[in-house]
Amino acid sequence: ESFVLYKPKDKVSGDFYWAYLTPGNKLIWAAVDCTGHGVPGAFMSMVGNSLLNEIVVENEIEESDKILNQLRESVIKALKQTGEVGKQKDGMDIALCVWDKNTNTLQFSGANNPFLLLRNNECIILKPDKMPIGYYSEQMQPFTKQVIQLMKKDTIYTFTDGYEDQFGGPNEKKFMAKKFRELLLSIQYKSMPDQKDILDKTIEAWKGISDQIDDICVIVVRI
Repeated sequence: ESFVLYKPKDKVSGDFYWAYLTPGNKLIWAAVDCTGHGVPGAFMSMVGNSLLNEIVVENEIEESDKILNQLRESVIKALKQTGEVGKQKDGMDIALCVWDKNTNTLQFSGANNPFLLLRNNECIILKPDKMPIGYYSEQMQPFTKQVIQLMKKDTIYTFTDGYEDQFGGPNEKKFMAKKFRELLLSIQYKSMPDQKDILDKTIEAWKGISDQIDDICVIVVRI
């Protein structure tokens, strides 16, 4: 079971979601947040989508960390990034999962975007590497891979930062990660359609008359 809550800030988006089922029965999916929104963000989304297809579908790379390492190399090459002062530093943040349905294990690798797993009223957080897909001024390290054994009824949440960062409420403040996790815990046993409806209505009510400040993308998968 799954759903995607996808709410672009403008007609086109810098956030995108991507998924592929391999011939070996591995489901690979990603929530991706590209630099910018609107047309510039949408251009980066097209680049990211194309590169993921090339890396995973064509080249058959199926390890989450290797996918991100190759994606970073490809983005730097495609955008001709050198790290020179004043040069553009476009890139993307990503939460990427590889679910092996044969063993029911899941790999997670993240570039600034985390992974949440809800199980028996507990929220398990897998933290991402604190670096983007693209040129990084600090020393660039290989991306890491975390592996977790899944259980029946586990619910996995991958997302961009648009939901948590939306301003609103009585004091015109950000929704924040803590409130987002509390909301997910409160609805974890509801059906996928109900969860999507609640997430959508909650952020709309929080936003009120305020402008949406960023693209929003939330991917939910129940095992």
